[in-house]
Amino acid sequence: MSKIFEQKDWQESMKLRFDFNNMMTAYVGENGINESEIADLEAQIEKAEKAMVEKRTNGGMDWRELPYNQAEVVSDIKSYVESVKDDFDAFVVLGIGGSALGPIAVQQAINHPYYNELSKEKRGGYPKLYVMDNVDPEKLVSLFNIIDLDKTLFNVITKSGSTSETMSQFMIIKEMLEEKLGKEESKKHIVCTTDVKNGNLRPIADTEGYKSFVIPAGVGGRFSELTPVGLLPAAMCGIDIEELLAGAAYMDEMCKTDNTFKNPASMYAILNYISMKKGKNISVIMPYADSLKYIGDWYAQLWAESLGKKYDNDKNVVNSGQTPVRALGATDQHSQVQLYSEGPKDKVIVFVGVDKYKTSLDIPKIYGDIPSLGFLGGETHNKLIKTEQMATEYALLKSGQTNMTITLPEVNEFTLGQILYLFEVATGFAGELLNINAFDQPGVEEGKNATYAMFGRPGYDEKKAELDKRPAKNDKYII
Repeated sequence: MSKIFEQKDWQESMKLRFDFNNMMTAYVGENGINESEIADLEAQIEKAEKAMVEKRTNGGMDWRELPYNQAEVVSDIKSYVESVKDDFDAFVVLGIGGSALGPIAVQQAINHPYYNELSKEKRGGYPKLYVMDNVDPEKLVSLFNIIDLDKTLFNVITKSGSTSETMSQFMIIKEMLEEKLGKEESKKHIVCTTDVKNGNLRPIADTEGYKSFVIPAGVGGRFSELTPVGLLPAAMCGIDIEELLAGAAYMDEMCKTDNTFKNPASMYAILNYISMKKGKNISVIMPYADSLKYIGDWYAQLWAESLGKKYDNDKNVVNSGQTPVRALGATDQHSQVQLYSEGPKDKVIVFVGVDKYKTSLDIPKIYGDIPSLGFLGGETHNKLIKTEQMATEYALLKSGQTNMTITLPEVNEFTLGQILYLFEVATGFAGELLNINAFDQPGVEEGKNATYAMFGRPGYDEKKAELDKRPAKNDKYII
């Protein structure tokens, strides 16, 4: 068998599965969805499919081309990583939102769960990874207690270069580096990921002489994990970024079919759209693998920021969206599942399972004289966690709570690329069904503008005047 067919067979064996039986009335009863409800949306689905194709063709969804158009970018990233990784013990990401959540999720999924605790030799010669995703002063100061500036590389990620959180961190670190190492030497300790020509960080990078990578103009932050935003941190930790993109390309092919019942992204969007129309405004994502825990955090931003909109495309007030909730199996069987099982039927539960874990752990045959413990002897933790997932699915099925399951054959770069891309396409499709712009974030901008105004940033006088007119707090309502 040729290499190309061997690869094709392996990719087929790594194809994720999407099981939505427990969304349907045949399984969960009246709380579920009838096939007729999907059929009734035929015209709307066709319109959404057409819009997705048109936007992709016209450059309105440049993130969909990322699996195909980054050969030079990947080569540059890999060459850069090889040239610097031996010089640094720590790689620190300065970013927030999609610039932080994606790198964290991929690192947790692929590498050792205690990666930073391993020796550099056991990390394959790659540096430790830290992500500074907030401006709590204690966090950044605490980082300086455990890293050596002389041996640390800082990755500043912001497309606009005006992200207050990220740029304030950069300003602090730039001064520290230059005071300790001098201006020329400190250049080697900063790498920028930003727009090719616009924003504040681009001229800074060019003037200061920092190595930089480009975020494509048409790719927004929450869709940027498969750009250098996510690819550079991943490569810096030894993760195969080419396989990550290959998995995304494989999922893209699956998402091109116009057969709704064979298209995982459009079906995911359709089921959630119908659920939203029925008042199910909570989307719970519950991986049954610690490696996938932070996929939930990444998904939460993608789903919430994309679909949570006040206005539709016709300027009608719709207040659309689902509230994403992160859970972890089996951990949250002991904290949240009681609510999901017996509480309001206002949720869609998304289980994310794994067929084959990276390791196996046997449970010893002891305490056989204690029935409530002895039955575990001779089994494995692998079987236990998968059985608990199936049992939780059954409990929700029995209670009539709609749920669906995405299963990865194993967690690797190829399967991770699939699930990231699946959620991105599903988000775009859901936006079309909801008739909203899934790619802006006016609610986020309002908060940013208010911050700028309160700090006295030039050009925000009108917003400052608006803020000054807000009602004073009433002491009666402060205890």
